[in-house]
Amino acid sequence: MIYSILLQAEAAPQGGGWMSQLILFGGIALVFYFFMIRPQQKKQKDQKNFINEIKKGDTIITIGGIHGKVLAQDDETVTLEVDKGTKLTFEKTAISLEASKKMADKK
Repeated sequence: MIYSILLQAEAAPQGGGWMSQLILFGGIALVFYFFMIRPQQKKQKDQKNFINEIKKGDTIITIGGIHGKVLAQDDETVTLEVDKGTKLTFEKTAISLEASKKMADKK
């Protein structure tokens, strides 16, 4: 009986499976792009636009959780007033987009 099953397995047509595998891998690549790569690129673009649009007087939050008001800025740094008379300088990359948006939504 086992011998007849093995003979039937050998008689099965070979080939033609590579096309379905190619379509499967192509589908996986598309899903990976639309659910992983594209949203990350959009998030980075939004973060860059947010940092470029910061102006004096805006209230922001750093990635470390420090709340402050923008006093001055240059190409790479932002100076924040965190308390009366206390000024701290941060890299622009240390500004949190998500926390700043949540704070703006509460107002």
